[in-house]
Amino acid sequence: MKNSKINLIYILAISIASAFGGLLFGYDWVVIGGAKPFYEPFFHITSSSPYMQGWAMGSALIGCLAGAWLSGMLSDAYGRKKLLLLAAALFIIASIGTGSANGFTFFIVFRILGGIGIGLASNLSPMYIAEVSPSNVRGKFVSLNQLTIVIGILAAQLINWRVAQPVAPGATPADILASWNGQEGWRWMFWICAIPASLFFVFVLFIPESPRWLVAKGRSDKAFNIMKRITDEEVAKQELVEINKTIHADEKGVSFMSLFQNGAGRIMLLGIVLAVFQQWCGINVIFNYAQEVFSSAGYSVNDIMFNIVITGGVNLIFTFVAIFTVDKLGRKFLMLLGAGGLAGIYAVMGTLYYFHFQGWPLLVLVILAIACYSMSLAPVTWVVLSEIFPNKIRGAAMSVATIGLWAACFILTYTFPLLNKAFGASGTFWVYGLICIAGFLFIMRKLPETKGKSLEEIEHQLLNK
Repeated sequence: MKNSKINLIYILAISIASAFGGLLFGYDWVVIGGAKPFYEPFFHITSSSPYMQGWAMGSALIGCLAGAWLSGMLSDAYGRKKLLLLAAALFIIASIGTGSANGFTFFIVFRILGGIGIGLASNLSPMYIAEVSPSNVRGKFVSLNQLTIVIGILAAQLINWRVAQPVAPGATPADILASWNGQEGWRWMFWICAIPASLFFVFVLFIPESPRWLVAKGRSDKAFNIMKRITDEEVAKQELVEINKTIHADEKGVSFMSLFQNGAGRIMLLGIVLAVFQQWCGINVIFNYAQEVFSSAGYSVNDIMFNIVITGGVNLIFTFVAIFTVDKLGRKFLMLLGAGGLAGIYAVMGTLYYFHFQGWPLLVLVILAIACYSMSLAPVTWVVLSEIFPNKIRGAAMSVATIGLWAACFILTYTFPLLNKAFGASGTFWVYGLICIAGFLFIMRKLPETKGKSLEEIEHQLLNK
């Protein structure tokens, strides 16, 4: 929206309410890494079973794929708000069920349900915020979603650290299984998520529906009333005219084929590649497999739990850097910085692992990698995905891109134990470094700058390129 008398307090309130889904996304996504040393003995999963390790860690991502698919199928029909409420309900059910599971099958079922909630929230929250935010601050507000993801990650790391009782040096899996950590501690790590999930459900009850979705459904009067709360009446009228033009330029319904017609196919390819790259850049293995990453660097279980909290704090701090720079430096610059920076860091990390360095040098490199990712690829990818797709197909197109993201995340999470076993930590991080170089070249050639432009201006630019 153009910028005249913007009601920043109102936009901030509804954006935070929507972005609360990101907090649950971050918590549910990372809590499993802290619980891993304790639920594995409980379910008799050993290091000689990398496929079971990968399935326990990656099963939620199957749910993420289903949630992203449901979002695309239902969000354009039923709106953003109802689907966000569904996501909140699934988070509540999954957190209680996962912590209560006594069998591995039920553990997996509830992890998948939580993944559906993640898939819905990860798609809908940034899209909703983009649709209600003025153009000159849209990057900041969409980045709030990433900030809440990071807060959720840090909350999970802190809770895992404080819930887990100290593990005796040299403790065997049998010792861990017999301990409070192995019987009850890991359950509380999941149960606690039900508290913020309940708050999210309540918050979403009070947010308005997306005005752009309302226009698409022929409810322009209601959309106009919401837009008047965001900006002044004259600007709201102008925006309403522009939205109507883009949404009703083609009266045909949205089909899968329409996502790849009339120039939209090029935009879809751009979105899918960026979404996949955000995962295949490799940083998420540090969160999901912190135990293996830090064990390879010579750290004990107790040290690992504390180091995870350090990485979460760095993640939070540098997300603020992104929030304050994304509308100044631009999306493309930060994406290039992230891809290039990670490529260089992984090259050094792989070399240190290769020569069996241990201790603080690797911890420093892990922190640098997380800082680089947190101020660039992590938040900015969601900003770009929420901006580039045309109004008429945004819900479905965002869903397809998010499905690509979670498919890539599943492949990354499932294959890390296999790559680590085959190539060691050094070879694995070198592979991720090569992927980052390829991502850098793609971004440099294909990604246009979108800062400071309305969603309708971006749509016109990309469709007529």
